[in-house]
Amino acid sequence: MIPTTPLPSKDGTANPAPLGLCAFGMTTVLLNFHNAGFFELNSMILAMGIFYGGLAQVIAGIIEARKNNTFGLTAFTSYGFFWLSLVGLIVMPKLGWMAPASDTAMAAYLGIWGLFTFCLFFGTLRLNKALQFVFASLTILFILLAAGDATGNASIKHLAGYEGIICGLSAIYAGVANLLNEVYGKTVLPIGPVN
Repeated sequence: MIPTTPLPSKDGTANPAPLGLCAFGMTTVLLNFHNAGFFELNSMILAMGIFYGGLAQVIAGIIEARKNNTFGLTAFTSYGFFWLSLVGLIVMPKLGWMAPASDTAMAAYLGIWGLFTFCLFFGTLRLNKALQFVFASLTILFILLAAGDATGNASIKHLAGYEGIICGLSAIYAGVANLLNEVYGKTVLPIGPVN
């Protein structure tokens, strides 16, 4: 006899969170090495922004949609396109396609991303402590970067660079913790309780 009731199928899609978190974290660390004053803005940072911070996060977000994770879809896809748009803001004026954004415009750009991140932070309160730290520190990073552009104060930008390195490392930690905990089937690296 053929069953008439469909059986639920197990989702065989891999967890995209480690990819998205590591892509965000590694790109954030490298950009903020520049903001902290360790080296100039160069093709290494821009390439990471396009291919890993940008495209890899968009891919992770699309996979989160397949897994019915609206928060993951929104966060990874949005920040993937943040990286792509940031590279566009840097490269398009150099190609002569348009005038560069003013410091005031960049402050508005970074400020609106800070507001968006602050709103997403409230979603992490239902997730885990590692993500709460990532989103809280990212909110602070955007505020510092916006303040640096609004005031023209290089010291604020350098402070933002150091804070951004911490933010990026926290995202790498969260991504690697998710990966290793899944691989080993136990808590290898703690991410805090799920609320």
